[in-house]
Amino acid sequence: MSLNDQVLAVNNDLPIKTDLPVHSGKVRSVYWLTAEDSARLIEEKGYQVPKDTPLAIMVISDRISAFDCIWHGEGGLKGVPGKGAALNAIANHWFKLFKDNQLADSHILDIPHPFVWIVQKAKPVMIEAICRSYITGSMWRAYEKGERDFCGIELPEGLSRDSKLPELLLTPSTKGILKGIDGVPEADDVNITRKNIEDNFEAFNFKSEQDIDLYEKLLKDGFAVISDALAALDQIFVDTKFEFGYVKDVDGNDKLIYMDEVGTPDSSRIWDGESYRGGKVVENSKEGFRQLLLNHFPDPDILLNKERMDEREALARDNALPVDVLMAVSKTYTDIAEKITGETITLSENPKAEIIEILREQYDLIAD
Repeated sequence: MSLNDQVLAVNNDLPIKTDLPVHSGKVRSVYWLTAEDSARLIEEKGYQVPKDTPLAIMVISDRISAFDCIWHGEGGLKGVPGKGAALNAIANHWFKLFKDNQLADSHILDIPHPFVWIVQKAKPVMIEAICRSYITGSMWRAYEKGERDFCGIELPEGLSRDSKLPELLLTPSTKGILKGIDGVPEADDVNITRKNIEDNFEAFNFKSEQDIDLYEKLLKDGFAVISDALAALDQIFVDTKFEFGYVKDVDGNDKLIYMDEVGTPDSSRIWDGESYRGGKVVENSKEGFRQLLLNHFPDPDILLNKERMDEREALARDNALPVDVLMAVSKTYTDIAEKITGETITLSENPKAEIIEILREQYDLIAD
């Protein structure tokens, strides 16, 4: 069994029954089920949603993206072994913990396979909900250049790199390009203030102004739940991105939920506690891979400068990374997943074949 067989790099070509084009993101692909199959599964599996809820199969991959590009390894290695299973396992763990703590539900209804979620359709809030407990990364780079105002929040003088912030900061940005909002540039991923959101809550897909308070509460409470759980493992929850959306409950009422993924090495920075106390930052997240890329190439500005996107894409396309680099990333992901969940991450011998078999035998969702 070769390493390449164990990596699920292409996840948008599964023969899942759907009438719509497959939506493929950087890491996940989404297959919208037919109305008939959605209704059948809701009834057969007892999902607690309205009977006419659209459902989708969400399949994760082992692809690795950084700086808005997909990277690959030597010998045709198109991803990081174990990465997809590790991400899903971590997100599943936190979503369950949120539910146990009575915070909010997620969009996940069922987990047929370590790479697969069955989800209900959600209307996303158009905000990348970012919160930060330490000053590092892009915030530190801006602070070092003299910037003190972040998303309408004034930072004090005298902060040092990688230090704990005086309080948890909410620094939201736009999800997608939003048009016609005063004071918000028409570009993806631009920082916004709470006042921007309050003044235009409907444009951000909030159902009411009161739901801004709810989203902030779910963000802070979710951060605290993960932070406390990681602290017990001597890991530091540095910063993270959450996403929110609305679904209908079984009675047809709107409810705000967590969606996408939470608390994973892709969406968060996680530092080793012992190393940090010793004066060294050891990343247990994708940030370690980003730093490796910045050190690997002679001109790191290509990776940091959005105006050099053509060069950056060429860099990712034309440079196969050493296999041991991707295997080191694999170890980071699987180690932190096993630490968080207490369970072993097992590499599938052929994840695509396994997924097809389960969705055929147990869900009747494969087009023959």
